[in-house]
Parts: sequence; structure tokens; C-alpha cells
Amino acid sequence: MKVIAAYLLAQLGGNSSPSSDDLKKILNSVGAEIDDVKIELLLSQVKGKDINELIAAGKEKLASTSCLSFGCVANNASVVVDGGQVIVVEEKKAEKKVEKEEESDEEDFNFSLFD
Repeated sequence: MKVIAAYLLAQLGGNSSPSSDDLKKILNSVGAEIDDVKIELLLSQVKGKDINELIAAGKEKLASTSCLSFGCVANNASVVVDGGQVIVVEEKKAEKKVEKEEESDEEDFNFSLFD
């Protein structure tokens, strides 16, 4: 994501074809870790393509996918994706029963202020 953000920042800055050095400068300016492999992969994937068309195509893909709402999943459940199927695995926690000792009112009155 950092590399994509750097690429988009270079585009917004007016550089229609940023190089790996341009992206490295942007990443260095914010102290981000530089991964040359990811930079070269991104640049090879977007070479010769218009960024506005790429964003529009990405929006279409996102719109066509169905979203899963995790709001209905309990806090003690895990969601596992297995072969395209979403499986909700509930983890049962051992409940600790803390028994509170009930104090009787009689114990509170077993003292005298003048003893």
C-alpha cells in the first residue's frame, strides 16, 4: 500500500510516469521502508496505463463483489475463508465463576466503639 500511495502522490504532483527513484524519494521523505521488488512490480503493472482508467476499473471490480458484514459475528468468533467459502468458527471460552462470599449483617455488629 505504501508503494501505491507513493505512486499516486507522484501522479498528483504532476509526474505522469514516475520512476522507481521517484517513488523511493517519496518513501524516504516519510521514513517508510523501501521494498525494491514491490516498486518494480507496481511499475511493471501500471506501465503505459492511465491512472484514472485503473482507478475506474478498480471501482467497478469492487462494486461487483459482494461484501461480508462482520458486525454480526460475535467477538469470540473467527472468520476463515476456505476455497471461496466463508466459515465462522466460534471459540468457546471457559467461564470462570467467581463466588462472592456473602457477609451477614451480624458480623458487622460484633464490635463496640468503647471496648
